[in-house]
This record gives sequence, C-alpha cells and structure tokens, in this order.
Amino acid sequence: MFDQNDNLVQPFQLESSHLRGRLVQMGSVLDIILHQHAYPAVVGHLLAEAIVIAVSLATSLKYQGVFTLQAKGDGVIRMLVVDVTNDGGIRAYAQYDADRLGDAAADTKLLGKGYLAFTCDRTGADDKYQGIVELTGGTLSEAVQHYFRQSEQLPTGLIAAAHSDGQGRWRGGCLLVQRMPREGGINVESATPEAEDWTRAMMLLGTCTPAEITDAAITPETLLFRLFHEEGVRVYEPTALRHQCRCTQTRVENMLKSLPRAEIEELAVNDLVTVTCEFCNKHYPFDKKTRDTLYAVNK
Repeated sequence: MFDQNDNLVQPFQLESSHLRGRLVQMGSVLDIILHQHAYPAVVGHLLAEAIVIAVSLATSLKYQGVFTLQAKGDGVIRMLVVDVTNDGGIRAYAQYDADRLGDAAADTKLLGKGYLAFTCDRTGADDKYQGIVELTGGTLSEAVQHYFRQSEQLPTGLIAAAHSDGQGRWRGGCLLVQRMPREGGINVESATPEAEDWTRAMMLLGTCTPAEITDAAITPETLLFRLFHEEGVRVYEPTALRHQCRCTQTRVENMLKSLPRAEIEELAVNDLVTVTCEFCNKHYPFDKKTRDTLYAVNK
C-alpha cells in the first residue's frame, strides 16, 4: 500500500501513440534526504528536482545496480548527486557555497557552467554506461531533454517540480514521456503521424502544472487520466521508493585501509578521526586504538 500517493513511480503507456512514461510522486523520502543536511531552501529545491528527475530516468531503464545523476558546475551549487538502485533505494546530496547563495533562484544558473552526467553501474558488469552533456537551459528538466536530443536521439518530454510547505515538508513530482526507438528510427520533426502524436503528447504534457504534479491529494491515475484520457492511457504496477544510503562501517573501514596512514592521521582531532558520509551525514568515529587495529590487519 502507498500512503497518500507518497514515494512511488507509476509507469504508463499512451496506447494511441505507443509512447511510454513515468509519473513520480515523492514526499517523506524527500523530507528524509533534505533534512539530513538542513539545506537552504534554494538548494533543497534544486536537489529535490534532481531526485525526482533521476528516479524517472532510472526507472525507465532495465538494469541491476545503481543509476547516478550528477550535475557539476562552477556556480553557487558546485555539485548535485543522486543515486537510484534498481529496487527503488535513493540517496542524494548537494555541495554548495553558502556565502554566495544570496537571493539566487532555483535554476541551473546556480550550477554555473559545467556538465550533466548519467551513469549506470551494473552489478556484476566490468564496465559502466555513462553519458555526459553540457549544462544548458534554465532548468534541470531542460538540461536533461538537451541530453536526450544530443546524445541519445531519443525524443523525451519532461516536467519536474518541488516545493516545501511552511512546516518544512517537501513534495516533489516528475512526469516523463518518451518515444521508444523503432527500427529505422523516427524523425518526430517530420510531417508523419508519429510526429503528430508526439506534438499532441507534448502539448498535453505542457498543461500539467507544478501544483498538480506535487499534490498528494491527486492520485497518479487521476492525473494521468486528466492529461491523457484521449490518448488511451494505460497504467502498470507502481514501484515504491525509499531512502537508502549504502554507507556501512565495513565500507568506511575499507576506505580508510586503502589510504596511507599518514594522511589519515593528519585528520585526527583530539586523537579521533571522524568520517562523515556525504549522502546521509552519518558520522563514523575512529579512535587511535581502532586505527591501530585497522592498519595492523592491513599489513
């Protein structure tokens, strides 16, 4: 059961035009991720949008492993990172310059000049799939659509929104529509029935408002029917989402053992070395006795 349409991905297909899509609705999972770091509102807003976009893209793929969206630039927000596992586990964080935030608006200008990268790290595979494109457009949604136009040549329509209420509760949503590649390819800009279908779907997608896509009172089925009922929308089994950081004591210990001890000892404060997970902000303290044991085992 899903609580008030919270934290789920609803796959769907438009029967008349053979387009597929994903509708993402998130609430409490965003709260957990964003409150772990107490991000300023403008940073939280952009990171929340990155999360719902990453989820919509990740769940459109067939993979076993981790899908990562990373945006990196020279702006006020230096980096956004979102990890999504194939079974719906999500973690994310942002790096930013607090002194430069000011009255900045929540758009890609906060990231400055940089790149947007997508990585699919498949379990058991020796290689990773990675796509990189320059950050363009005024929103992350526009940057993602630019990536698909330039790199994947896969027509993609995307809208995303997020907001926080007066009590700090977050809501986010994303609606993605894609044309699946067919043999021989399709030019959606040409005068074909496929192009007309695509244009109509994009017009309907454009009528969805930020308020609708983030409203917990509107079920996925209701919203999709409201937008695409003339297209014969079909929904499939939704997938639940959850917060899941993959940091563990063992992983942190292995990381420490991989580094020269002299470098680690320089980080000691009152003889204590503390490692903090960038994603979940959990602290892992190591006193001198524990460090001695780690490095003795590593010899």
